Amino acid sequence: METVFAKTKEKMEKCLDSLERDYKAVRAGRANPAVLDRVVVDYYGCPTPLNQMAAISVPEPRMLMVQPWDASTLREIEKAINVAEIGINPSNDGKVIRLAFPPLTEERRKELVKEISKRAEEAKVAIRNVRRDSIDSLKKLKKDNEITEDDLKDGEKKLQDITDSYVKQTDEMEKNKEQEILSI
Repeated sequence: METVFAKTKEKMEKCLDSLERDYKAVRAGRANPAVLDRVVVDYYGCPTPLNQMAAISVPEPRMLMVQPWDASTLREIEKAINVAEIGINPSNDGKVIRLAFPPLTEERRKELVKEISKRAEEAKVAIRNVRRDSIDSLKKLKKDNEITEDDLKDGEKKLQDITDSYVKQTDEMEKNKEQEILSI
């Protein structure tokens, strides 16, 4: 039963990590290099993540600067940023690419909060699916007579407690991200 609990925690932790990565990619009006994590550049025919091809810095609170290690890739990087649809137009000065983050409008902030709530709900569903799979594993152990009926009930209760703690963490992450977006 302990291996089932350990696997459950591991899978639920992965759900939280995925949610955290999603939240980092959400643009909150401030420059955040994580916005570019999903940008993949065609580097001599090979798809390469942008953060492996260039130095990404934050010279100002609302600006990202991308300085490629190979200056000949500047155009490909600019093209990849446009294709990634992160909502910011890159400006290329021949040496570096600058991404200026415009301040968010109230309407855009509300849209982002809805998107964040949706992603949090998806994470909660994933966590509950992990719980369901783990309960099925416990029922299989019971069917194979490896655990007793009482062990099964105790195990289900413990799985519910684990699930509740991860759902609570998801709610806290959602609340923190909402505060970050709604603060001006």
